[in-house]
Amino acid sequence: MVVAPPAATTPAPPGGWPVPASLYVHVPFCRHRCGYCNFSVIAGRDDLQEVMVDALIAELRQIAPTTQRPLETVFLGGGTPTQLSRQDQRRLVGAIRDHFPIRPDAEISVEANPEDIDDEQLHGLADLGINRVSLGVQSFNARKLQQLERSHSGDQALAAIEASDAVIGNVSIDLIFGAPGETVEDWEEDLRQAVRAPVRHLSAYALTFEKGTVFWNRLRRGEFSGDLCTVDEDAELAMDDAADRYLPAAGLQRYEISNFARPGGRCRHNTAYWAGDGWYAVGPGAARFVSGRREVNHRSPTTYLHRIRQSGRATAESEAISLDQYAREKAAFGIRQIAGVDLAAVASATNIDLADELAETWENMGTAGLIARTDDHVKLTKRGLLFADTVASRILSDASVKSR
Repeated sequence: MVVAPPAATTPAPPGGWPVPASLYVHVPFCRHRCGYCNFSVIAGRDDLQEVMVDALIAELRQIAPTTQRPLETVFLGGGTPTQLSRQDQRRLVGAIRDHFPIRPDAEISVEANPEDIDDEQLHGLADLGINRVSLGVQSFNARKLQQLERSHSGDQALAAIEASDAVIGNVSIDLIFGAPGETVEDWEEDLRQAVRAPVRHLSAYALTFEKGTVFWNRLRRGEFSGDLCTVDEDAELAMDDAADRYLPAAGLQRYEISNFARPGGRCRHNTAYWAGDGWYAVGPGAARFVSGRREVNHRSPTTYLHRIRQSGRATAESEAISLDQYAREKAAFGIRQIAGVDLAAVASATNIDLADELAETWENMGTAGLIARTDDHVKLTKRGLLFADTVASRILSDASVKSR
């Protein structure tokens, strides 16, 4: 366990630390764990639902501050929150409302898998005030879905989108590209299917082989070969380029590296993360950023349950953020947005002048064609979008060129 000194030892920004207006709740239940999944989830343990919701409610009670800014976004993620029984869904959302004031126009999202969607589920979610559904579609292609170990069909996915649009009216979907054996043509067909559906928001992610996942272990054993080979870098770049062509042409504009939205359809919850505005979070593996302190809960759902029962807290890591680190994180996450980041605004919020402090870093990344800079405004170039993690890493880790 990593425990930092008390938060009071870290100076606050000029205007004080941002008061969070967002809440993330991690619900770890799934029907099964897909081979690429590295999230904190458990499959086949629905018997733990009631006690898990009890624990989530206890943690909500524990972290809720006495003086609050009404929440502008709530995100029920996982895992699969719709795996919960109707009763436990009502208990959980009711507890959120009991412990946190919520703006009438708040964005309240829930993640779901297509196979969980039916009219009863959707009307139940609507009755709870859910006004945005994020569906883990990943693909419409039968072969690709099998490769990804998904348990729904393409037709089920399309039906779930249509049904969610009819009842909730604000649908987001996730798609994955670069799956084993996938061609650029396969990906283009996924995009064509997506833009024909009533989708207001789309997230497109390149498949990654995270250490510890089933896919990682299979890759190390050499099982992804021949028809199951991973796509090469040129094909993956072509797939990203296809998304950049197909989606804006259909009205879904790219506003962040992996995210596209119709007008008014951007994910307000994720935007709070990228802006570094602070957020509350509960559940296994959940990370929160409140009053200049980052806390991360234990990833194991069973350990999380045990710790909440014992002490009401499941924090595994706690760190007070320095102003320099806060400024760098605002720049590193902010630059993921297509509009880029205003270094003058970062300086105003933190008293840290990254334009000056990282002058050599900006110059080098500009020379490499990764960023474009106009005065204090910095944004990723087309090439920079492909190496965004490298850019973020440089912002977070490069030493200041100034003497201190």
